Amino acid sequence: MARLKPPAAVREICRTLEGAGFEAWCVGGAVRDALVGIETLDWDIATSARPEEVQRLFRRTVPVGIRFGTVGVLDRDGILHEVTTFRHDVETDGRHAVVRFGASLDEDLARRDFTINAIAVHAETLAIRDPFDGRGDLTRRVVRCVGVAAARMEEDRLRALRAIRFAGRFGFAIDPETWEAIRESAPHLTRLSMERVKQELDKIMEQVAQPSASLERYREAGILTVLLPSLAEAPVLRFRTIDFLARPARLRRPARRALRLAALFAEPGQGVPAALERTLKGLKFSNEEVALTRSGAAALAAVPSLAPVREQFAEERALRRFVATVGRLQVPLVARLLWARATAELASMSADAAAVREARLGGIRLYRRAMRIAWHDPITLGDLVIDGDDLRGIGIHSGPEIGATLKRLLESVLDDPTRNTRERLLALASVRT
Repeated sequence: MARLKPPAAVREICRTLEGAGFEAWCVGGAVRDALVGIETLDWDIATSARPEEVQRLFRRTVPVGIRFGTVGVLDRDGILHEVTTFRHDVETDGRHAVVRFGASLDEDLARRDFTINAIAVHAETLAIRDPFDGRGDLTRRVVRCVGVAAARMEEDRLRALRAIRFAGRFGFAIDPETWEAIRESAPHLTRLSMERVKQELDKIMEQVAQPSASLERYREAGILTVLLPSLAEAPVLRFRTIDFLARPARLRRPARRALRLAALFAEPGQGVPAALERTLKGLKFSNEEVALTRSGAAALAAVPSLAPVREQFAEERALRRFVATVGRLQVPLVARLLWARATAELASMSADAAAVREARLGGIRLYRRAMRIAWHDPITLGDLVIDGDDLRGIGIHSGPEIGATLKRLLESVLDDPTRNTRERLLALASVRT
């Protein structure tokens, strides 16, 4: 039970509420995560105190969502904790609810989306209130709606996306009744704002180890057809490629998220699809994120096929030519994307976990070698130690001949970088072809 113990600041808030005669319980995602062994700092509190009573009890508060009963309480370190009054819904439009206060804890838990999110724990005694067997569903590894699944989805259409994300994050199945309600909910998802859809897609990219499973569930439920039609017919391999790209969660690196998004849209050798920019802007991605994603997709699309990648892994001069073709600045994008794609292709053909693991390690080695080549080897005309003036000095005066000669010398240097000396290049240049 030690992992269930809320932070000291949360316990202090609960003590203050109880000392004033109100109930106070820790609820929601923090309780769920603690029960499955995931450390979390974001603990929410549910209380019988009304918003104005919470504001009166605490010196520093923020009106996070007063009309929905939520007050942010700042602890001694300035960290905000959400305290929400027990409530039940009196009407809903499929996204926003009108709530009424004065509910009991069990009534408050009954309005929540899934059983695994409808568990409460007492901050001090660690007593658990679990009226819908959320702990049982955690043990059974299943996402199940509280009560009647269709009714829960009608109350808030975002729950269809959340169910799929939770299932992907924890590797859970989805209860059949809940799954059917998700499928029935799909045509109504146009009621969601694109900002909320983007947030769910971001969370899949950040929280889910294998996003392809969640995206395939989106497709099976008809969600892609409704919300992201440009991806509805995307090859499975695109989704699986994302599984082998670094997750952006820990460092919040926008480039990592952009790589995962790029893998969704681009095919090697097929150009950047027009739908990429339109879809991302429709989802309200920032201009920076759109530009990063487009750059990654363009890098992948510019490569004619995946086959050379495996050959280049074994042959240094082939890898050097590959880097020269891609360009120094694009190497980080291309190396990661291509090897993730190649690994996904291998994983789709082989159940040999050791082979897939070795392919992933091979991708890391490829990336390191490609980066070393990009920044240490001569791979452009500007890296050659001679130029047009040097060629004119040995009697080559024609502009086209100078250009052709420099290209020929670069090809020789790509085969063997040690040839990039003044003496050797001039000797090679003097041999006319």
